[in-house]
Amino acid sequence: MDALAFIAVLIGFILLMEAVAWITHKYVMHGFLWSLHKSHHEPRKGTFEKNDWFAVFFAIPSMILMYFGVHGTPLALAAGLGILGYGLIYFFFHDILVHRRIDFGLRPKKGYLARVVQAHRLHHAVEGKHGCVSFGFIFAPSPQRLKTMLAATQDKTMRAPAKA
Repeated sequence: MDALAFIAVLIGFILLMEAVAWITHKYVMHGFLWSLHKSHHEPRKGTFEKNDWFAVFFAIPSMILMYFGVHGTPLALAAGLGILGYGLIYFFFHDILVHRRIDFGLRPKKGYLARVVQAHRLHHAVEGKHGCVSFGFIFAPSPQRLKTMLAATQDKTMRAPAKA
């Protein structure tokens, strides 16, 4: 298999996973599997939360694709590595940078990383599963746009005035 095609599929799957994560976050996590995701919108009690099961759910197709990839289907390996790559990006942005489950002291004040942090904090500005904004990670909308969206739906579900 051509290396350029392999890299293109890998990067394509990283980008595809942003769309899959956005849709899953908005319609599954904030929908019928809120019972698992709710733990992420509440103060954590311990190292893990029920929401961490989603990492396992997303890892399964990655592992299956990588298995078939190393057994003769290079495109499957590229796809599996793309899903893994998105998972690592997500882990860095979400668990390390935003929620500081592992705190390396990284506190971005401006630029792209600050925008990602602000977007996710605005996601958590709402109490409960309805009225949230910003469901993805790689493509974070501007904080100003998110604040406008929150203001349009602001009601009793707001934790506090949205600041970012």
